[in-house]
Amino acid sequence: MSEKFIPIQSVTKSSNDQALSGANNLRLRHWDTPVRTIAAEGELRDQRGRHLHDLRISITDRCNFRCTYCMPKEVFTKDYPYLPHSELLSFEEIERLARIFVAHGVRKIRLTGGEPLLRKNVERLVAMLAQLRTPDGQAIDLTLTTNGSLLPQKARALKEAGLNRLTVSLDALDDLIFKRMNDVDYPVSAVLDGISAAEAAGFASIKINMVVKRGVNDSEILPMARYFQKTSQVLRFIEFMDVGASNAWQHQHVVSSQEIIDRLQHAGLELAPVAPQQKGETAVRYRYQNGGEVGFISSVSQAFCGDCNRLRLSTQGALYTCLFATQGHDLRSHLRASEFTDQATADAALSTIIRQIWEARQDRYSELRGQTSPDHFSEHRHTALAQKIEMSYIGG
Repeated sequence: MSEKFIPIQSVTKSSNDQALSGANNLRLRHWDTPVRTIAAEGELRDQRGRHLHDLRISITDRCNFRCTYCMPKEVFTKDYPYLPHSELLSFEEIERLARIFVAHGVRKIRLTGGEPLLRKNVERLVAMLAQLRTPDGQAIDLTLTTNGSLLPQKARALKEAGLNRLTVSLDALDDLIFKRMNDVDYPVSAVLDGISAAEAAGFASIKINMVVKRGVNDSEILPMARYFQKTSQVLRFIEFMDVGASNAWQHQHVVSSQEIIDRLQHAGLELAPVAPQQKGETAVRYRYQNGGEVGFISSVSQAFCGDCNRLRLSTQGALYTCLFATQGHDLRSHLRASEFTDQATADAALSTIIRQIWEARQDRYSELRGQTSPDHFSEHRHTALAQKIEMSYIGG
């Protein structure tokens, strides 16, 4: 493996202080303990009538890649102040919160990062979450997004622990382009080995996410499509998004899903739309005329805020109602509060706070972005928009 592969850094005392200071700058809202609690009823609606269905849980803020659209090396240096272990939610705290969310209607949980497989003993957390049941006794859909680098070591343990599905990020098949994007000299072949290891471990459903950036990897659209059409994996093209403030997003770097579709069809890969499996899906699905499926995630050109049914929980225990949020909601202090006489009382308070957060939710960032001219939006995004939370902190 290349010497450029970035190791996990230990956090010094001064870094701890900086990490805590950085967390305070994330504009966390603290909710008072409810005077009266309300039992979970299995269904929540926000201000736009959207049901809570998905929960994405970031279990680490660290990653061994430095993808230019997520954790650029210029910002996330070897001295970057990652959160100390005491700041992270424990597996028990994650399971406790997840249980409350499931009581509120969550049916799907996705583990994210950073790179979630860097979290020690992640398979133990998977086993804990796999035991959760919905109010009507159904198992949850438990999935995980990874860069694939640790799948050869982890895939079998994850499958045996109860993980249902996997999503692997891969932005190119050309080795030079991929190494330039992950910026740690990590080869494509190693990611493909990770995908093969996951297949061998018994994962029947593996999705491949490709973030497309104009002038960087858009030349890989056709090679990626042709390669994965011949496999059991489903490739999903993702428009380059303005998540956070560190990826130097500009609208001219976006390759729209429609342009990708046009390129595929012009190259002879005829597509037919496929009906969504459930409301709130992020990807619009198509089927190739001669077999195989492909998806398109179009947050920039075709906002799907109207059906968004997701919450995001950071590794530090902050809840975010949108991928583009500028404010989180502190849950960890209630998890660790000493004021409660028993856990049931504390969980009832947390349940009520979660209800209040979702029922007040009215986020529609991507819709609003779409109503603004690209030039005007790009010009002003570095003011108030620059306060958006980084994707590496809450996952995709």
